[in-house]
This record gives sequence, C-alpha cells and structure tokens, in this order.
Amino acid sequence: MLIHFSMARESIQVDLHRVELSNLEKVLFPDEGITKKEFVEYYERIADTLLPHIRGRMIVLERFPNGINDGKFYQKQAPDYFPQWINRVTVALKEGGSITQITCEDKETLIYLANQVCILHVWPGKADKPEYPDRLIFDLDPPDDEFEPVRYAALILKEFLHEVGLASFAMTTGSRGLHVVVPLNREADFPTVNKFAQNMADILIRLEPDFFTNEFIKEEREGRMFVDVRRNIYGQTTVAPYAVRPKPGAPVAAPLEWSDLKDRRLSAKEYTIRNIFGMLNDKGDPWEGIFQMAYSLEKPQRRLKYI
Repeated sequence: MLIHFSMARESIQVDLHRVELSNLEKVLFPDEGITKKEFVEYYERIADTLLPHIRGRMIVLERFPNGINDGKFYQKQAPDYFPQWINRVTVALKEGGSITQITCEDKETLIYLANQVCILHVWPGKADKPEYPDRLIFDLDPPDDEFEPVRYAALILKEFLHEVGLASFAMTTGSRGLHVVVPLNREADFPTVNKFAQNMADILIRLEPDFFTNEFIKEEREGRMFVDVRRNIYGQTTVAPYAVRPKPGAPVAAPLEWSDLKDRRLSAKEYTIRNIFGMLNDKGDPWEGIFQMAYSLEKPQRRLKYI
C-alpha cells in the first residue's frame, strides 16, 4: 500500500519504524517543479523493485539538500545522527584503516534516505564478502550527448561477452551513457575482475581503435567511446538501479531488456520518476533474477587468450 504524504512536516509509520519527513514542499528539480514530496513518493513506490538490487551493499550518499542546482556533498561514513535501526557495516579501506557505511535493507531506510535527498551509489560487492564482487561493470561514456554510438557499443560488448560465455545486462545511467553489467558468482576478487575487464576493453580497442578508447583524459579521446572499467576496483561505487539522478527531468538509472537497445529513440535519460512505472507495468523488472545468470570468470579468462 502506498503512503500518502501531506505537505507538512510529519512522522509516519513504515513497517517496523517511524520515519520523519520534512520540507516536502521544497522544489528539488526546478525546471519541472518536482518537489521533495514527489521525490520521496517515488522511492516509496519503487522500493519493492529497487531493494533486491541494493540489499547488503555498502552505500555512498550523494546529497542535494536544497535541490539539484544548489550544491551537493558526499557522505561515505555513516552519520551518527542516522537512526540506529539503519544497518551499518564496517569494511576495510584500500589504503588502510576502516570505514563504517550504511546498507539499505528495507523500505523505511529507503524512505529515510529519500527524505535526506540522497542519490544512491552502491558497491559492486556485498558486506558479507566485500573483496569479491558479484558484478562486473563496463561504463560506456560517449564523447557527446548523442546516444546512437552508445547503443552500438553496448550491443558489440554484449556479443563479445556472450562469445566468452558470460551473460550481460544493460542499464541507462540517467546521464549520458550506459552500464553493461555482468553478474558474477563471487569466486574472483576485485584485482582479478578488474584485470579481466581491462583485457576485454583492450581487445575492443584493438578491434575497433577508431571507435573505442581507454583514454581517461576526455580531451585525448578524439571523439571515441570511453570504455571505463574503474568501477571494478575495491571501494569504488556505481549508481544504484532505479536511483534518481541529479539532472533536469529527474531521470533514473533504468535497467533494460536488450531488445530495448534496438529502439533508435532510446536515450540515457529515457526514463524518469514520472514514466518508469509505465515500463515496469508493461514488462516488469528487466533485471529480476539477474543473479541466476552469475558465472565464474575462470573459463572466460581462458577464452580471451584466443581472441
């Protein structure tokens, strides 16, 4: 059942806990007049679809308390003032020491974070085995806002991954590009996964050097598609599926079916908090059951040697 929020400050019961809401009339997306109320209601409505993709994952919060045009800040460490019922985990830092971060296990936590105007960025690994990711991520970053090259690149990458024996899934970023995600069985650690992703990118560049690049400096990409594999490093994060992005129109990072990539009208900002439910009502969650397709990298690593 959806919760109906009033515009006044209030405290509401969500399952087992009470969540305080505030300033629901504040406009977060000025061009469309999208208020904090609509933002919070989106997360309440999407919760059952979103939560299976982020449970157990450490979260970095990108916060826009006064709207997308009025500054932001990041919170990696779990704030002391967050309610005690929000789950926290402590993980080692790459450079030494440790950090305590939150995970989002339930609807009340998700609504609390929405009230804090948080954009959710999650680890590609889970708290119970943080050094062994269950996602390999290719971030396809185009040289400009044209999406047609992104579609082309994603379909090439899909076929390449299929050739070495891996399933893959696509997601718009809500910004400019596309993520191609490979579910893994958590046998390989981050260095192994990152090395595999780098090898895949190197082969793509060797086969199509005028189209693909791994050049980090944007000015040196010369109009080519950047195949970014840096998300496959311990401690890095990526935008959560169905998370709202801080862009005009309130686009969301939307999981896709591969058949969607055949539509030339598709864009990275295709789905927003105002139209994503139409897609979900028609098709359901395209990533439902994604980890039933999680495989080992052992055989794909051997196959790469022959390409």
